[in-house]
Amino acid sequence: MTYSRLYGFLLKRWWLTFILMGVSFVLFGLVTLNLLHTLSANLEFLTSYGIEAVREGGLMQLIELVVSGYAAAACYVFFKLCEKVLVERLATRKTGVES
Repeated sequence: MTYSRLYGFLLKRWWLTFILMGVSFVLFGLVTLNLLHTLSANLEFLTSYGIEAVREGGLMQLIELVVSGYAAAACYVFFKLCEKVLVERLATRKTGVES
């Protein structure tokens, strides 16, 4: 199986992968904090007030919330990549190392 260059980079630097995994976990938490509640309130605002809500910036806020959702998803995917790298490193035996 052929891995990407990013995967190979992370596999060689497990300590950096561990740090990046923690950072991506914290970023995921910060970005998603209250995101669903805010999105729900924004959609309610847009449906209740219509064009007036758009004039007040409701549509722009909706776009920002969707972008935040995708940023959270990217952080989660990166967290899962780091997790896979670290689990694979722990689960596989190095060549030349006797147990």
